[in-house]
Amino acid sequence: MADEIREQKIIPIDIESEMKKSFIDYAMSVIIDRALPDVRDGLKPVHRRILYTMFTSGFTPEKPYRKSVATVGEALKSYHPHGDAAVYDSLVRMAQDFSLRHPLVDGHGNFGSRDGDSAAAMRYTEARLAKISMEMLADINKDTVDFKPNFDEHEVEPVVLPSRFPNLLVNGSSGIAVGMATNIPPHNLGETIDGICAVLDNPEITIDELMKYIKGPDFPTAAKIIGKRGIREAFKTGRGKLVVRSEAVIEEMHGNRHRIIITEIPYLVNKARLVEKIAQLVKDKRIDGISFIQDESGREEPVRIVIDLKRDANPNVVLNQLYKNTQLQESFSVNMVAIVPTEDKMYEPRVLNLRQIIDYYIAHQEDVIRRRTKFELDKAEARAHILEGLKKALDHLDEVIKTIRNSKTEAIAKENLSERFGFSDKQAQAIVDMRLGRLTGLEREKLETEYNELLEKIKYYKDVLANEILVHQIIKDELSVIKNKYADERRTKIEIDEDEIDIEDLIQEEESVITMTHFGYIKRLPADTYKSQRRGGKGIIGLSTREEDFVKNLFVTSTHHFIMFFTNKGRVYRLKAYEIPESGRQAKGTAIVNLLQLDGDEKVTTVIPIQEYKEGLYLIMATKNGLVKKTDLMEYDNIRKGGLAAVSLRENDQLIDVQLTDGNQDIILSTVNGMAIRFRETDARPIGRVSQGVKGIELDEGDFVIGMEVCTDNTTLLVVTENGFGKRTELDEYKVQTRGGKGVLTYRITEKTGKSIGMLLVSEEDDIMLISSDGSIIRMKVSEISILGRATQGVTLMRMSEGNNVVSVARMVNEESEENEEMEENEEMEENEESENTEL
Repeated sequence: MADEIREQKIIPIDIESEMKKSFIDYAMSVIIDRALPDVRDGLKPVHRRILYTMFTSGFTPEKPYRKSVATVGEALKSYHPHGDAAVYDSLVRMAQDFSLRHPLVDGHGNFGSRDGDSAAAMRYTEARLAKISMEMLADINKDTVDFKPNFDEHEVEPVVLPSRFPNLLVNGSSGIAVGMATNIPPHNLGETIDGICAVLDNPEITIDELMKYIKGPDFPTAAKIIGKRGIREAFKTGRGKLVVRSEAVIEEMHGNRHRIIITEIPYLVNKARLVEKIAQLVKDKRIDGISFIQDESGREEPVRIVIDLKRDANPNVVLNQLYKNTQLQESFSVNMVAIVPTEDKMYEPRVLNLRQIIDYYIAHQEDVIRRRTKFELDKAEARAHILEGLKKALDHLDEVIKTIRNSKTEAIAKENLSERFGFSDKQAQAIVDMRLGRLTGLEREKLETEYNELLEKIKYYKDVLANEILVHQIIKDELSVIKNKYADERRTKIEIDEDEIDIEDLIQEEESVITMTHFGYIKRLPADTYKSQRRGGKGIIGLSTREEDFVKNLFVTSTHHFIMFFTNKGRVYRLKAYEIPESGRQAKGTAIVNLLQLDGDEKVTTVIPIQEYKEGLYLIMATKNGLVKKTDLMEYDNIRKGGLAAVSLRENDQLIDVQLTDGNQDIILSTVNGMAIRFRETDARPIGRVSQGVKGIELDEGDFVIGMEVCTDNTTLLVVTENGFGKRTELDEYKVQTRGGKGVLTYRITEKTGKSIGMLLVSEEDDIMLISSDGSIIRMKVSEISILGRATQGVTLMRMSEGNNVVSVARMVNEESEENEEMEENEEMEENEESENTEL
């Protein structure tokens, strides 16, 4: 025995270092292979194996449900060497619509409840893949992801799923590893996709700008998040604390009594325990004023907790006590830890912020698309190679047949074909396998068609592999399809926390008039500053201007809306309306150069209010030389203080007007010499932000564009001249022409009327403002302006004094105050008295 011990090789090891090494190996195994999700598909290994098992077993959405035990058994047999309870519990969670924002498993049977009830045994429940899970597994058989041997190396399993949508953010994840944990909340699918597309469009986008798209977590159980500070912190650092509060409604009952109805509870809160907790607090007299509690939740209303209050109890006080002492208000600690791939193809856990998660997902999709495209390219080239051989064989059909007939065996026939005609082994094999029916003329034509189609596909695949922009466009297109199929409205509301009030919340939202002068003085006034006057009036002094200055822009907007400023140099700037200082009626305002970072010779030419940035809206721009350009509004969503290039201008051209459209309107351009053209907006396709544009109207020498409008129903075209004349004309008199034509006469210009200075599309209910060069402003009803033909001089709208002329016209919202009505009644009484005196 002693001799045997002496013959063994014993290596002394320090137990402390061995324990450290073993524990680190164990910890990494738990971290990488069990507890934390992969940043690319948002799945832990057990979830990935369940989905892949159901996919390979054919438990797809269009097939009948299959017993859950079949999925669990197959997953254990092939991929997951752990207990069946771990697999079934994971499958159950993926089927619960109150656990996942978009469940990945379509379950049939009892899969648990919000009351903490366990799911039925796996032999009773049935399951199949949810439709959205097919997007997780799309193209997995096209070499889009790596595979690795399973635990016994008899089969292979995917390292990660292709994941066509960002599952980590959409469904979130939670898990406890060794020495670290993760807790990622779910988010809205549509918002997340919009955020990813924004990153693809603007790689320099900040997290604050991303929050315009991804508002915050969106829990499947709805409720509401109080405050944005925790969301912002979590998005920027990967860690944050959210306060989630139940949705409660206070109802008044007879006898001066109230009741509180809870319809939504925080994420992962056990409803039954919540009701028990409230009842216990009432029993212990820690909460006063509650007389009865009833859980009335059912299929139609998953959560309905009714709390009846005692007579004269203050419902708001009771509700605040419930928020403080129960899970009706719960904290959700965000800890966005996920497994990320490293440069040496290893994996490590890392705390990620929102932008990093999106960047890893985009990188994964780029890899998936390139690998899929390479797979399709190889397949197409292989088929094209075979078709080339078949075509060549058909060109020498008699000789090919003779060669095959004179060969003793198929192998010899292939060898002879290769030697005589230069066919490859695969081509020769395809030729000897070719049926006689393929020798017909129709079949030959099919071969030609298939070959030409393959050449186009091969060219496209090569373009994709060589062009990153095409790859990004494919990602956006595929995400858009998923958004249209599966996205729904946000469930979780985000409410303001009184302790973190934004400055905008302190500004009362109200209608305001924004005015800006030729020399760039801007101010904000309440909309009711100006009173309606009758046509032909003298107007009131709307502001005090410096010598030779005059009002150039005037419009009505809300204090909370954006104002976009377009300059003569084709740049765009942006402010919130409340950022424009409010001034008195006769004050000249603030110099725009103090609010915007303009160049020395740069002037603002057009300002438009924007309520919100969203898809499907376009900015169509017109230049002085008659060019028009249509660009998606979303390309102007990230305007920094230093401005942004809005359009590329040619030499001696200026940007003179901008309109917001839905992309399918009719556009009217008007010129200073009284010409106008109406054309379809679809004639101008959407182009990039810094493009030059296309020709909108053919101009005569000395003529230039003064305005542009978008045609709408029940409107007429108002044209105003510099000498105070104007008229309205029916839109039917302007026939739709092809963009780039000379247009038609819209105003007969004479020495009496002066040149055209502005045009608007107006309705009968509108009010307009005329602004003269001396700063006088007159507000009048559109209904008082005559409707005349195109080639007429119009009527007097505003009397002009010597050296004075109209410089601008603006549409106003018709919101008359009682004071306006009283003023008009007094004017009518004065006119009646004058008429009676005249008759006498």
